[in-house]
Amino acid sequence: MSRIPGSWILLVCIGLLALNLRGPFVAVAPVVGPMQQELSFSPVLLGLLTSIPVLCFSLASPLAALAARRLGAEFAVTLTILGVLAGVLVRSAGGPALVVLGTVVIGVAITVGNIAVPLIIRRDFSPLRQGTAMGIYTAALNIGSFLASVTMAPLADWAGWRAALASIAVLAVAAIVAWTLAVGPRHAFTVCAEEPGGAKLTPVAGSGWIIFGLTAGFGGQAFSYYGVTAWLPTYLHDELGMSAAEAGAGSSIFQILAIVGGLGVPFAAKYRSTTTVAVTLGLLWTAVPAGLLLLPQLWWLWSVFGGIAQGGGITIIFIAVIKLAQNQASAGRVSATVQGLGYCLAAAAPPLVGFVHDVSGSWRPALLVILAAVLTFFVSTTLSVRKVSRGR
Repeated sequence: MSRIPGSWILLVCIGLLALNLRGPFVAVAPVVGPMQQELSFSPVLLGLLTSIPVLCFSLASPLAALAARRLGAEFAVTLTILGVLAGVLVRSAGGPALVVLGTVVIGVAITVGNIAVPLIIRRDFSPLRQGTAMGIYTAALNIGSFLASVTMAPLADWAGWRAALASIAVLAVAAIVAWTLAVGPRHAFTVCAEEPGGAKLTPVAGSGWIIFGLTAGFGGQAFSYYGVTAWLPTYLHDELGMSAAEAGAGSSIFQILAIVGGLGVPFAAKYRSTTTVAVTLGLLWTAVPAGLLLLPQLWWLWSVFGGIAQGGGITIIFIAVIKLAQNQASAGRVSATVQGLGYCLAAAAPPLVGFVHDVSGSWRPALLVILAAVLTFFVSTTLSVRKVSRGR
């Protein structure tokens, strides 16, 4: 630990930060009704409010990596939190233009955090604790999503959608206070460049193919996650006759079980090879589309398996990036490549899955598309993480 007074303090800060890195854009879905009624948004524009951040994750990743390297990881985290805070307040303050502007600000700010946090974990934790820190990070991402999903509708009914969306600012304020106290105002608000660039864009010498594998694995994981997240409630309604409330509550199983995967993967990796862990996650993920195709009445079991797999899948890929990278510069560049291209595929998932369903008039072809993405994650990730040894 070079600049943080204690690893437990850093873990708390990472957890608070991660609560802000998914919740702000997940929060829109539960309040789209009152937003549309007041602002007269078209369905396309409403869809963009959740897809814009994912597109930012893709398009802004190279700039985010450059910002983390040139400005320093601490200052990059500060910019992330302040950007989320500003975006949340702007989005809640005005008409359609400000809603879109605030959403873009949130997306870009989160993208910086997506790159900066793994770099801090790589730099400030020992190799034996990096996996645990990454697991806490990814678990907190999903906790933030879950909290936003379950609190926005009741808050909107009580205080209106603007106040509900603005309430997320409380988490950002808590995060910036904790971060400033942990690293000190000088580090939190001062530019301090990381180690010079120029490192090869390869996680391990002579193994550029690993970047391709990790990128394909991350893309398959992210595509599957956003495809299932977007359409599982509709599937449960169409195929099993659930009400909208029942389908929404049912699909939350898929989200909350990600915490088990995020925290469980680092623990499992201490006692089993990363190949074994990746194969297990791949099998669990495959059970989602395959299970819904063959035995849809067991949807809850497939949601449990898929939730564990999606939380663990992103964790094991990030662990591979930070452990196989030669140095901070290489880690930042590889992370930007993996996330940039991977989230590009993720942004296409909801419209593509919906298009296939509409054209075919059935959920079977749409589930086959998701199955193909899951198998891409399965094969690519398993082959790419083999050099990440236990305890490394």
